[in-house]
This record gives sequence, C-alpha cells and structure tokens, in this order.
Amino acid sequence: MLRHEFRPGRAVAGLAMLALAGGYAADAAGAWEVPWTFFFPLLFGGLWLAATVTWVAYMVRRRREARKASAENIGAPASSSGSHAIR
Repeated sequence: MLRHEFRPGRAVAGLAMLALAGGYAADAAGAWEVPWTFFFPLLFGGLWLAATVTWVAYMVRRRREARKASAENIGAPASSSGSHAIR
C-alpha cells in the first residue's frame, strides 16, 4: 500500500539536481574539467523536463478520473433547459 501519492516530476527534478551536484563535485575534485557555464543548461533542462513530466502525469490522472467517472455514470445528467429537456 502506498503511503503517499507518487509525484514523477519531483523524482525527475531530484535526479537532475543529483546529476548537477555530482558534476559540481567532480569538477571541484579535479576529476572533470568543464566550464562553469556548462551547468546552466543542465539545471534549466532538468527543471524543464520535470515540469513536462508533471504536466503529462496531470493529464493522465485527469483522463483516468474522467474515464472512471464516466464508467460509473449510468444515465445522462438531467437538463432543465435547452432543446434536449424532457417535458
């Protein structure tokens, strides 16, 4: 049983930040020589990817809930006005 809702956007953002921290640590240790401007695209690319994953997960969740609500609904909603009203 899940204790909380899974949020894939936060997971992607966390992985991007871990990669960023690993790159900074490797550069600081002298194991990897890259210019400091290299890290900006990594930061913003990771945040953009996390936002995209969050949006896709929201759309999937919304569609799933609509499909579930549609399956549970047996009849059409009653309308009190318009051309389709039952008289």
